[in-house]
Amino acid sequence: MTTPLLGQSLAELSDWVESQGQPRYRGRQLYEWIYQKGICSLGEVTVFPKQWREQVAVQSVGRSLVQQRLAAPDGTVKYLLRLEDGAIVETVGIPTAKRLTVCVSTQVGCPMGCTFCATGKGGFTRNLARHEILDQVLTVQGDFRQRVSHLVFMGMGEPLMNLEQVVGAIACLNQDIGIGQRNMTISTVGIPQRIAQLARYHLQATLAVSLHAPNQELRSQLIPSANHYPLASLLDDCRDYVATTKRRVSFEYTLLAGVNDHITHARQLAELIRGFQSHVNLIPYNPIAGADFHRPQGASLQQFSQILTDAHVAVSIRRTRGLEASAACGQLRGQRQP
Repeated sequence: MTTPLLGQSLAELSDWVESQGQPRYRGRQLYEWIYQKGICSLGEVTVFPKQWREQVAVQSVGRSLVQQRLAAPDGTVKYLLRLEDGAIVETVGIPTAKRLTVCVSTQVGCPMGCTFCATGKGGFTRNLARHEILDQVLTVQGDFRQRVSHLVFMGMGEPLMNLEQVVGAIACLNQDIGIGQRNMTISTVGIPQRIAQLARYHLQATLAVSLHAPNQELRSQLIPSANHYPLASLLDDCRDYVATTKRRVSFEYTLLAGVNDHITHARQLAELIRGFQSHVNLIPYNPIAGADFHRPQGASLQQFSQILTDAHVAVSIRRTRGLEASAACGQLRGQRQP
């Protein structure tokens, strides 16, 4: 299989067109048609000679096939994308009045096995390549006919287990597609040594760490991988990350009714992150098949938030988007919906 063109720089594309016997300036044309026009095949590049287009028609641009498009009443759209090897990945477009956010997947499936997440229950297949990450953004941008302004690496998979491809994709998204790094968020449940590795890149993206519990015992029950990464060590790594990057860490906390939403849990969480340059994002649980959890009541959610506020912890409650299309946080599974 030839190397896809998506994900290559202007210089690399210029080298490629020269290797095909074309003048180097066509590299700039190809670059613009891939990143600005979002082409899916070289046959669409009408500024190229027709005969040459036909000769290189087998060259992969690196775009996927939209197998299914599911729209929720709030305007959120979930896409099931079939990759070149037949694997399925999901991505989500989330529009608001002033922005268009893409929830990006980094793996086919996920190896972390979080008990409340649909992706983890489906198992792990493989990492996504850089062009497969970029393709998701171009797919949403093309469908909405609107420039993507924000990205959250919170789709299928654990981004820090595919760090090289994720960082490469971020560079391309920033330099070639034009999305500011400060408008990007990388989410992780925490992998030993990987937060330190991420810090060395000095990205301007926000790091979001999924805690979901304020103590080691409960966290290990909800996130199996937490058995190998003590909460104290995770927080030490987060402090080192802040010191190295001078960037705030965001903590994600999915609230599960009767499991981790008690008053004592809120107080433990406030104590746990005391002194951090941080922010807590509370996420009401989004139901998935095969998991015996429930969404917390509004009063419980507000009480939990208020306890954090009273403890001088910056906190927000994530607005649920795309629930009816199974596109909300934790609901991506990579399977066609009826």
